[in-house]
Amino acid sequence: MPKVKVGLVQMSCTNSKNENLDKAIGKIKEAAAKGAQIVCLQELFTSLYFCDVEDYENFKLAETIPGPSTEALSKIAKETGVVVIASLFEKRAQGIYHNTTAVIDADGTYLGKYRKMHIPDDPAYYEKFYFTPGDLGYKVFKTKFATIGVLICWDQWYPEASRITSLMGAEILFYPTAIGWATSQDEATNTEQYNAWQTIQRSHAVANGVHVVSVNRVGFEQNRAMKFWGGSFIANPFGSILYKASHENEEIIVHEIDTDKTDNYRTHWPFLRDRRIDSYHPITKRYIDSEN
Repeated sequence: MPKVKVGLVQMSCTNSKNENLDKAIGKIKEAAAKGAQIVCLQELFTSLYFCDVEDYENFKLAETIPGPSTEALSKIAKETGVVVIASLFEKRAQGIYHNTTAVIDADGTYLGKYRKMHIPDDPAYYEKFYFTPGDLGYKVFKTKFATIGVLICWDQWYPEASRITSLMGAEILFYPTAIGWATSQDEATNTEQYNAWQTIQRSHAVANGVHVVSVNRVGFEQNRAMKFWGGSFIANPFGSILYKASHENEEIIVHEIDTDKTDNYRTHWPFLRDRRIDSYHPITKRYIDSEN
């Protein structure tokens, strides 16, 4: 099925897990009513973005995967006939937590999970306090409508992650995301940061000849020091923007993409053909020091 309608749910969150889950389920239904076949939710959508502080109480937000949220989402996936991509705070074991995305097929079947590989540690993004780096490797999921790859937020800055996932057969790369602006910043800095964020992901689309779908949250949260910038978007295999959401509003976007176009782009711009895989061994080093 080369043509697939993807749904992006860009929304704000509260401090109630139940409210956020119910809200997301409602928006999945709305997206399905608009024809969506694959619906992607934003990063950690069942809560506020709690990683802006280091607080042990926040570990109570975590849950098992599969677990309560995936069970609820499996029901709505089966009811609406859509694939659901759901980013959750996973409690794997006592003292081991992950930033994880579950993928649920259109018949409600839980297909598996991807654990975020790259974990940031920056002001207001203290994720290393909470999350153990992923150990499942990069993943693709063969859903009813397409073979998809899922990466999470900070992963989006690393071309290695998108390359490997694409080489595994992903027809579409999805990036559930939570990123925003410090309210102390000027508009020029905000614009530059958003453009960098969008550009790096569009470059993954070009380099790998696949569509990229990035879904961000929106609005102020908690102490209002951070404003999530929304701007969710879809890029085609040439990096052209097919749709871009606003920076201010909640949105449900449904857009049809044609995964058959990957062959055309890869044939005319044969980056994968011309890769010199025999020369790439140095990429496995942290830094390439010059010889003395």
